[in-house]
Amino acid sequence: MRDDHRELRLFLHLTQSLNFGRTSLDCHVSPATLTRTVQRLEADLGHRLFDRGPRGVSLTAEGHRFREYAVQAMELWQAYRDEHPDPAELVGRLTVFATVTACQALLPDLLAPFRAAHPQVRLDLRTGDAAAALARLDEGEADVAVAGIPARLPESLVSRTVTVTDLVLVTARDRPDPGLDGPFVLPHRGLVREAVDRWFRARGGPAHIACEPEGHEALLALVALGCGTGVVPRLVLDHSAVRKRLAVVPAAPAPERFPIGLCVRRSDLRQPLVAALWSLTAQW
Repeated sequence: MRDDHRELRLFLHLTQSLNFGRTSLDCHVSPATLTRTVQRLEADLGHRLFDRGPRGVSLTAEGHRFREYAVQAMELWQAYRDEHPDPAELVGRLTVFATVTACQALLPDLLAPFRAAHPQVRLDLRTGDAAAALARLDEGEADVAVAGIPARLPESLVSRTVTVTDLVLVTARDRPDPGLDGPFVLPHRGLVREAVDRWFRARGGPAHIACEPEGHEALLALVALGCGTGVVPRLVLDHSAVRKRLAVVPAAPAPERFPIGLCVRRSDLRQPLVAALWSLTAQW
């Protein structure tokens, strides 16, 4: 089927410029293509739309009449498209919750295919504590969360793992070797804290805990200040602004690895924006 709307757009531009060379340049078509488009319209209508004379190009009487039709047709078409967007041209807002680290390390690659396919969708990016990510998603404060994935996900949510990172012990680089006896700086709550608690129990007892900050960034700042040995995902350490002031403490056995994934509400997989993102991240 011929793209009649493209022909109308070229025609309307030519009625404004009255210059075949300028319209072909502005609309990125060859002069020959523009000429054939006008000739095809004139053949379909049975009337000449433009006169070419010594003083340039001008609209004929039928050209003026057809311009009125073309303007109305394009306005009606645009109004229809605004109310009934093509599935390939989704519009609206998608709210994504992620930690600062996930924003820097994962989201540019994770969301790039979606952004390229649906440029009209507004991405609303919210950051916060990793421990709160799934709760905020489940409560409807976000459409999508990039967060640590628990062994047992709530039935209302579905997830897709996008990366797996080690949990590493870190200390201030200029601090004497602390070994594994503490004191420790641990996240106050969340999946990393649960994994670390399991690691401590496997080693035979609780740890001496010096600080329990909210958030990995605050934790690493306290470790860099010499408050103790911290435990964080390596992904967080690699993207930390204070990583040059930190050193990894060897641990054998090491804490369990930590999966990070894209999470959505199960019921939202029927929503066009969420379904489109879910489809475009299937390769992860």
